[in-house]
Amino acid sequence: MPLLLAGFLAIGPVDSALAEGLLGAKTPTAPAATGVAPSASNLATAPAPDSPTAQVRSFYVDGADLALADRGRFADPARTVLEKNEILKKSGQGDCLDQNMALDEVPYDKAMLEKTFKSLESINGDEARVVVAFVEGSEPHRLEWKLKKVGGGWKITDLLSVTGEWALSQYQCE
Repeated sequence: MPLLLAGFLAIGPVDSALAEGLLGAKTPTAPAATGVAPSASNLATAPAPDSPTAQVRSFYVDGADLALADRGRFADPARTVLEKNEILKKSGQGDCLDQNMALDEVPYDKAMLEKTFKSLESINGDEARVVVAFVEGSEPHRLEWKLKKVGGGWKITDLLSVTGEWALSQYQCE
C-alpha cells in the first residue's frame, strides 16, 4: 500500500495501521500479521533505549544535524550518501544536503516541535519504520525513517519526506 498521509503524494509502502495512527485513528493493540503492532509516542515519551524510535529521537529532541550525526547510526544507502556529502564538503565544493533534513528542511523551533510532534513505530522482522509528524508555522510535515537491524542494533537506512517529496537515498553527493 503506498504511503498516503493527509493528501500528500505517496512515496512508498507503509503499514496502513501506521499511517492511520498518525492521523488520529486508534492504534491497534494486537500484533500485526507480519510484525509488531505500531506504537505511538511524542517528544515527552521516552522510547525504549534499543528501539528504532530511539535512533531517530535525537534529531528532534536535540535538533541534531543529519550530516554531522555519528556514522555508526547509519547503514546503506543513507550512510553512503552522508559519507559522499562529507567528501564533497572537505573538497571545498560545498554541501549537497540541507542541515535540517530531519526537520523536513524547516528551521528548528523546539517549542513548536514539543507541542506538535508525534511519532509512530512499526517493526516487521529486521526492518522498521518510524513515521514522524509535526507542524512548523501552520504547515504540517511528515517524514518516514527506514531502519534495519544490523549486528543486533537498529541502523537508519533512509529518510523520506512525505511533505517535501524527497528521499535521502536519492541524493547524488558527488
